[in-house]
Amino acid sequence: MPAKPIDFVTVSTAGLESSPHTEALAGLRANEARYFKNKYDITFSTERASERPELVAYVANVLAEREIVIASKPLEVTEMIVEAAEGRIRWTYVFYESGLAINVLYTLDNAKKRAVGFKLSMGMDVPAELAEKFKFARQKSKLAGEIRGSFFVIKGEY
Repeated sequence: MPAKPIDFVTVSTAGLESSPHTEALAGLRANEARYFKNKYDITFSTERASERPELVAYVANVLAEREIVIASKPLEVTEMIVEAAEGRIRWTYVFYESGLAINVLYTLDNAKKRAVGFKLSMGMDVPAELAEKFKFARQKSKLAGEIRGSFFVIKGEY
């Protein structure tokens, strides 16, 4: 199945139905789509995680730097290369059944900006594998309600 563009005007839950936080996760995904459209004029498109296991493996490999293993099932993924002031950035996203979204921001032309971001859908508890390691800040989103997020800076080369 080809990648499907994510509409941030009419939010769809397609591909996320097995999540107990379907609506909130769909809003979170739409929030990311709006960000990429506004910041980079890029259409954010996702695919089933089962069709792109190498993206799930890449994110898992980066998380291993902090000894983090996500227990939840990956539902959807995307990856894009964007042109920015700091050079080319590889963005990789995995949306999990638990309501968690993880993104890896990885600059390709220099090591100045490299980080992993965690976002929790509204109503979702902090996963046990992250609870002891990170504090989550809150932000409001028209599409996703309240998003809680955290991050860490990547030290390794991926």
